[in-house]
Amino acid sequence: TGPRAQAPEPAADGRPGDADTAAPASERATGPAPDDIASLLASLVDKSLVVAEPAAGTDGGMRYRLLETVAEYASERLDEADDRPATERRHLVHYRELARTTDPLLRGAGQGAALGTFRREYENLRTALRRAHAAGDEHEVLCLVLSLTWCWQMLDQRSEARHWTEAAGAMAPDPFAPPEEPAPPIPVRCTDSPPPMAEDVLQEARREVSLLKMFTADLTSGDWNDEREEWLRAVTRVYSAGLPQTCRFPGVGWLLALMFTGQADRLTAAMDETIRACEEFGYEWDLASVLQMRANLYANRGSTATAAARDAERALAIFERLGDAWGTAESLSARGEAHERVGRFADAAADYAAAVRHAEGLGARHHVALLRMRLAQNLLELDRGSEGEQILHEVLRAHEKDAGGGVHHELVPAARLFLALWLGRTARRAEAREQLRLAGEAFSEDAPGFFRGYIGATVSWLDVEDGLFEAARAGMREALPQALTPLSQLMAPEMVAVQLLTASRALAGLALGGGPAPARDAARLLGAYEAALPEGHIRSPFEQEQYEAAERDALAALSGDTAAREAARAEGAKLSLPEAAALI
Repeated sequence: TGPRAQAPEPAADGRPGDADTAAPASERATGPAPDDIASLLASLVDKSLVVAEPAAGTDGGMRYRLLETVAEYASERLDEADDRPATERRHLVHYRELARTTDPLLRGAGQGAALGTFRREYENLRTALRRAHAAGDEHEVLCLVLSLTWCWQMLDQRSEARHWTEAAGAMAPDPFAPPEEPAPPIPVRCTDSPPPMAEDVLQEARREVSLLKMFTADLTSGDWNDEREEWLRAVTRVYSAGLPQTCRFPGVGWLLALMFTGQADRLTAAMDETIRACEEFGYEWDLASVLQMRANLYANRGSTATAAARDAERALAIFERLGDAWGTAESLSARGEAHERVGRFADAAADYAAAVRHAEGLGARHHVALLRMRLAQNLLELDRGSEGEQILHEVLRAHEKDAGGGVHHELVPAARLFLALWLGRTARRAEAREQLRLAGEAFSEDAPGFFRGYIGATVSWLDVEDGLFEAARAGMREALPQALTPLSQLMAPEMVAVQLLTASRALAGLALGGGPAPARDAARLLGAYEAALPEGHIRSPFEQEQYEAAERDALAALSGDTAAREAARAEGAKLSLPEAAALI
């Protein structure tokens, strides 16, 4: 029968997998020489026992797979020879090394080729993960999961990431459970060397996988709710800024724990310290990533938008020098958001359009859709409304359930929210309500209040436009508390103020109709709105429209008495947010 080849292993579903003849250098010494493998495969192809096909996206490479009947026969022979454990182990080690050594290439000029490798070999990588998990080999599972994490991020394989981070996390106690111990500095990456891991590296790998499990949660479901807050606070007590591992992905994700627990002051200080530490350690790619993260945070406020653009431009220069198209797209997006915050919609649209081109070059479908959605938002403000609306419809068609996108991905409800606002502004309120209904269906009752409150406030705005003032008032009573949470005020600091405008218009409408709302309260809420605006805030066109309408409505409710309106407005400016909410 001749020498036995290291033939392609069966895929995870039991049917034949496929493979190429390349192997990581560390693994080549354990099997036949590459020339022997190539000649043996050629012989098997000639005998129609192995199928050879050109590999997609490679320069002349070939993929080899066994016919199903041949694979079944080979599997039986493997069992007869008692060779299955050793062969499966070789397969596991080969693909773990492929993942471990390919992952760093995702952060530079070899990014596209590395993504192609992960795409081609994914069924084999998944098989390796399943075998490691079935064997209870935590070290191997952690190494594979951490080596695949950035690939999952880039390709938006969130369900896969969620499944495997949960599986890996269940193999050991929660590393953030009491008694909490501060994480020590870990200079090496957990995947710098093959398993087994040293004890301190193993503990760090467990912490990083636990972070990933949290941050791959489905934001439209109950995976992310108030019960998680104490766990997140534990993360912020275990980790600290300036550690080598909290400069790097995924350990840098602890900064998100600060954000989601509303620790705004500590978050700002931690980001500053992380940037300083990246510079000290010489972590260039990680420095660019944290700069881009800080740019996204600063872009939320007009007072820090200039600093956001500066951080984004610095990150952009690093990513462009490294040849990282993904990072380039993210930095352009962050700069675009900073432009958008100060009303520079043309500049923002140009940045988003450039970001789309970079993401398209990687074939990152979700990333492209997200960037196109942001592009559409800015086109709507540039007398290019029909173009922006068309993009939003295209995103929805491409990512709805029937198109494989999944209705429970927050991309889809976000696109519906943006489309609903535009439809409402262009007097197509019935269509807007339908989009909001569909967006609401995508969120469970346990989804973050930020999303549900935004939907409820938008419905209330439509109620005001349709003259349904009591319904609008009731809706704002429910929505406003969600805008007052620390997380909401960090992510969208202007949201509570804009909602006070809607509430003001609802009270004015009730007063004009002889309802129970005091007309002065509508004007007081105008003052409360102005007091609640973040420092340096610049109104968006939509917000300006609502502000002008609220001023007119309050004046009409007070029978045109400008002095009375201004006096009540001054009273409202002195109210705390809870006091203003009580007027509704």
